[in-house]
Amino acid sequence: MTGEEPLRLGHLYPKEMNLYGDRGNILAMVLRAQRRGIGLEVVPISMGADGADRAASCSGFFIGGGQDLDQDAVAEDLIQLKGEVLRQKVSLGAPLLAVCAGFQLLGTHYLTAAGTRIPGLGLLPLHTEASRQRLVGNLMITADPGLELQDPILIGFENHSGKTYLHEGLTPLGYVMHGQGNTGQSRQEGAWRDTVLGTYLHGPLLPKNPELCDWWLRLALGLECLPPIDDSLERSARLEAIAVAQRRDDFSRFRLLGRGLPTKRAR
Repeated sequence: MTGEEPLRLGHLYPKEMNLYGDRGNILAMVLRAQRRGIGLEVVPISMGADGADRAASCSGFFIGGGQDLDQDAVAEDLIQLKGEVLRQKVSLGAPLLAVCAGFQLLGTHYLTAAGTRIPGLGLLPLHTEASRQRLVGNLMITADPGLELQDPILIGFENHSGKTYLHEGLTPLGYVMHGQGNTGQSRQEGAWRDTVLGTYLHGPLLPKNPELCDWWLRLALGLECLPPIDDSLERSARLEAIAVAQRRDDFSRFRLLGRGLPTKRAR
């Protein structure tokens, strides 16, 4: 694959939407592409009208999590200035991976505690509602079989007070084994359809779940499969993360005691 035109990864709102190690997802994409001889250029897409032109040149996209105030500003910019081009690119097969607040923005709307309805991109039939309950801790799920992952266990970390409800017919990314997931009750986590995938898994997501990274790369390249690479380091990270998620004395007990919450608060 060396010598071909590089893929262009649109990193949406890298300053505003970058909580809990989400930038590590970008690094994982670049590294796994490079190890296969694939050029991957990261294109920052920030606030403002010029971002739409930058998005139009990209092969796929990533958006991370953000704080409440940042998410409000991003939602307005996303819908008014970049929504049309993103919907067009996705309709043509460009992959879009979204985490936490970015995941919430993929839906029809976000309903705030004050009753304000903030519109989303409408790429996935779901909506999110503000809640007083905060869902925090290690998260482990079994991925939907439709993704055809060789290792269906996905792990990470969640921290959100928004509860996301999937509309009829939408497939969750997976089902919760340890943790809370979309609502804390449905046992569903994340959602996906075609080339769009959203999740609450931080930590960051892709270094611990490299098959999802390859899912993005494969779709961006339009390939059925990718050349194999040595995943020994990633496997070690996964084993450690799975062990942490399975411990009974994990972060959740600190949540119950009211201590140990991060200073940055994501929806």
